[in-house]
Amino acid sequence: MSMLKKAATVVSIPSVRQALLRSNPVVANALLAKRAYNSKGGVEMTVRDALNAALEEEMISDEKVYLMGEEVGQYNGAYKVSKGLLDKFGPKRVIDTPITEMGFAGLAVGSAFSGLRPVCEFMTWNFAMQAIDQIVNSAAKTHYMSGGNVDCPITFRGPNGAAAGVAAQHSQCFAAWYGSVPGLKVVSPWNSEDAKGLLKAAIRDPNPVVVLENELMYGVSFPMSEAALSKDFVVEIGKAKIEKEGTDLTIVAHSRSVGFALEAAYQLEKAGVCKAEVINLRSIRPLDIDSIVKSVKKTNRLVTICAQVMESEAFDYLDAPVVRITGADIPTPYAQNLEGFAFPDTDVIARVVQRTLTKQIGK
Repeated sequence: MSMLKKAATVVSIPSVRQALLRSNPVVANALLAKRAYNSKGGVEMTVRDALNAALEEEMISDEKVYLMGEEVGQYNGAYKVSKGLLDKFGPKRVIDTPITEMGFAGLAVGSAFSGLRPVCEFMTWNFAMQAIDQIVNSAAKTHYMSGGNVDCPITFRGPNGAAAGVAAQHSQCFAAWYGSVPGLKVVSPWNSEDAKGLLKAAIRDPNPVVVLENELMYGVSFPMSEAALSKDFVVEIGKAKIEKEGTDLTIVAHSRSVGFALEAAYQLEKAGVCKAEVINLRSIRPLDIDSIVKSVKKTNRLVTICAQVMESEAFDYLDAPVVRITGADIPTPYAQNLEGFAFPDTDVIARVVQRTLTKQIGK
């Protein structure tokens, strides 16, 4: 029996994740995010350390690079991403700020107009709402409005999206928000190589880049290839990565969701349901539509966080409607039992994939 025919029967897949979550949710998510990766290397590094290495390397190579934000210096950063940088580079290049996002973001943008390369850290992207005018109206638009005469080489970075029990005002995902702003580039790393390579590329870019990290991924370790350990390593902005090859269906994800997508794909393959291809977007804007289209031409089915492929040539290759998996359309609950229902995980992705395999266009 072919894998696609077997998909007509709903398969019950044992979930290691559920058992782990019952005992220790934090350890469970860390272990499961670590289980699947596509980097070859003997050295492991946490996402936090990868970001720290990227900052240090770029600050060494270019004296115009500096870090600014709340508690980035003496406290080593709210999530310890900037650990040790104050001791190495001093208070003129690692600058602690008052709690005024609009104020220090404006200072950072102004310094970028003057030729410096600031890295502006927000303790969470939820707080960056206070600085939205500086990001969208000043940083993003000035290059165009000046006829290309004024660059704004600034990097805005910090944790984005769901965390753990921090409720609605600290859990929002801003990928769609900033992904719709002309003049911005937006990246969303998943593993340690993504984090290091994308942050270095952002700092080197001549115009503003938004780096959407994830708080729950900071402490997760991933293998680093020999190339990724080099000070010259960068990840091209706007280029997605195939984390797992497949033939029956394409799953597109970014940030922490890549780990869930990979686990679902491996579970489904082990159960004989399908061989899914998993694409790690890495960049939200510009979006690598070409890689998605190429994959859909091969698999003819798509489960994604983005339906833009419907407007492309990939539509002619679809055997089933595109399916989007999103969080619930509600403010994020504080209660842990409700929070768990608000965001898609491995089991949700697996169920949606099985349903997609049984659907056809026009039926």
